[in-house]
Amino acid sequence: MKPTVSHVMTPGVVTVDALAPFKEVVRLMQEHRVSALPVVDTDGVLVGIVSEGDLILKEDPELGGGGHLFESRRHAKDRSKAAGKSAYELMSTPVISVAPDASLGEAARKMHRAEVKRLPVVDAHGHLVGIVSRADLLRVFLREDAEIALEIRDDVIRRTLWIDPDTIRIVVREGVVTMQGQIERRSLLPILERLVASIEGVVAVDDRLSYAVDDTAPGDLPTPWSVLAPRVGGR
Repeated sequence: MKPTVSHVMTPGVVTVDALAPFKEVVRLMQEHRVSALPVVDTDGVLVGIVSEGDLILKEDPELGGGGHLFESRRHAKDRSKAAGKSAYELMSTPVISVAPDASLGEAARKMHRAEVKRLPVVDAHGHLVGIVSRADLLRVFLREDAEIALEIRDDVIRRTLWIDPDTIRIVVREGVVTMQGQIERRSLLPILERLVASIEGVVAVDDRLSYAVDDTAPGDLPTPWSVLAPRVGGR
């Protein structure tokens, strides 16, 4: 079974109540040595995130006083946070979060697109159940080579593609997978390579496989594998 966010996340996250005063937010960050705190309501539902960046705005003299007619939306938002007295007034929202059963790839994509280093993990009801960081996601690359090789042979080659695993030699060194041998049809090559590359812990795939029949040549009758090929990997 592939690991999900729930397998690598940190549970028992330190949170702050939405009505917590400014100084309590600072104290909690200092006490627990964190740079951001999830903000939850009385039911434990995630409503925002307050970070050191939000708090430090109070030190910016340019954000004091009232706004002006041509003030940008960003500046108005920062000025409002600088005047904030509670976590609710200081926090950033909406929060980009991830579900505990999400794949590590999905979590990584969300982090990359949002340019954040960690994501709160929430259940179907919005309750905070943990937090996952970039370092947590990278732990998957510490999987043993033998474990990766076994998953390729059993889950990909034998169960998914119905290929005799003894016809393909799989060698995994430091997460790099080398495949040698011959498969029946050429159309299976890209499918096999994409499936192997998607396995957690695989760093790269070195495909040295040959094929017995080229079923991708123009005019050939379609096969189940050639019909499947364009759909793999979202293509």
